[in-house]
Formats: sequence, structure tokens, C-alpha cells
Amino acid sequence: MLGAVIGDIVGSIYEFNNHRAKDFTPFFNRRSFFTDDTVCTVAVADALVNSRHPAEALKDWGERYWENGGWGRSFALWLGSESLEPYNSYGNGAAMRVAPAGLMASSLEEAVRLSGQVTEVTHNHPEGMKGAAATATAIYLARSGSKQDEIRAHISETFAYDLSRSVDAIRPTYKFNETCQQTVPQALTCVLEADGFEDAIRNAISIGGDSDTIGAIAGGVAEALFGIPDDIAERGWGYLPQEMREVLTQLYRVAGQTK
Repeated sequence: MLGAVIGDIVGSIYEFNNHRAKDFTPFFNRRSFFTDDTVCTVAVADALVNSRHPAEALKDWGERYWENGGWGRSFALWLGSESLEPYNSYGNGAAMRVAPAGLMASSLEEAVRLSGQVTEVTHNHPEGMKGAAATATAIYLARSGSKQDEIRAHISETFAYDLSRSVDAIRPTYKFNETCQQTVPQALTCVLEADGFEDAIRNAISIGGDSDTIGAIAGGVAEALFGIPDDIAERGWGYLPQEMREVLTQLYRVAGQTK
């Protein structure tokens, strides 16, 4: 989950100012910050580890960190309403917040079930559910020791995502898009072609588009696949307020891991 947070933080300054190369420096820019992607990921973790209704947790954390912004229009309207009903979204918010489901799952089936549980409260469109499930599945498979080519084959076969294009092939023509359909395959490709955690995040930033969300999706999978270098983990941890750190710590404890 910290991997998703770091991807969000690193990508935060590039969402509307894309940097289509991997050579950006420093890795953590002084203007970087955690966005709604991190807020929603923490909310999902809180819901899972504390048996909270996911919609209530999302509204609670969204209200606390409203100023961190970047909320999609439909999601912002939902957050500000009294409704706990979904609104048939297929936006990439479904995938950027789902990392805790993949981390907590004890089986592939549970990864998909938990993904659906935390996604259907807002993104109940089939493409929204699919994007979240594919991301949680990739995280579970990576945690379980599957290799990159094995994850690629499973995701392609199960979810019918085209993961055949390379990062270099995606980069020149990729455009800003907030749907799962045009975000999740690209983000997964950035990880499945990487040689380490930092390389996965650099791939994600380099293709442009919705950089913080692509970074968050890629970061959650990259953490499960490669782990996070200690120095990067500590820098990312330092961006978070104490109450978010406590949720992360609790999640890792329940999942039987350490930060």
C-alpha cells in the first residue's frame, strides 16, 4: 500500500504537467504531495482492517482531507452528498485505491472478492469493477511469487486487457484519460516491464496522462513485486500525517507484513 502512496506522491506534480521521460529529478520533488488517491487508499485500508462500510470510510477520510483535492467531479458530488449508493462509475479511482485488497487477501478469490467489496460502493460499472479486480489480482499474484510474464499472461487472459505494447510504444501517443479501460493496462505494463520499484514509478510517470493515478496503480503492484527500497519508503512515509501512518501500520500488521 505504501507503494501506491509513493506513486501518487511522485506523480502529483506531473498530472497536468506531464514529463514524458524517465529522467525526472529529484524522484521526490519539493512540490510533491499526497492527493485524493492516497486519501482514498487509506480509506479503503481503514474499511478493510476495521470492518467499516467502505462508503462511510471514503466519506469520512474525504471530508478530513478535502483540501488535498484532485477529486473527480462525480466522486466529489458523491462525497458531498448523504447518499451511500454507487453511481455506476468506470473511472480509474476504482483501481488507484484498491491496493489494500490485494495486500490483505489470502487467496486469489479473496483478492477479487475484497476488491469488489470496496469498489461497488461507487464504481459499480463493469469496467470499474474489472479495473479494480485486475489491479488487486496483480498485487496478489506478485505477493505470491508470480513472475512478471506470469502476471501478464494471467491478467491478459482473465480480464482481456491488452498488455502487449511496451512502455516505449505507449509513451508517444498516450493521452490523459481517467477511465479504467485506458489507465489500468498502461499502469500494469509500466510495472511488468520494470526492473525494480523505482523503475516502475519512472515508467508510470514517463507515459504522461493521469500521472498520480497511474503512479498509484503501478506503485501498489510494484511494491508487491519488488518491495520498496528503504530510502524511498522512508521518504514516502514522511509525507503522511500520523493518522494515515497508523492505518498503514495496522494494515501491514493484519496482512502479516511490515512496512
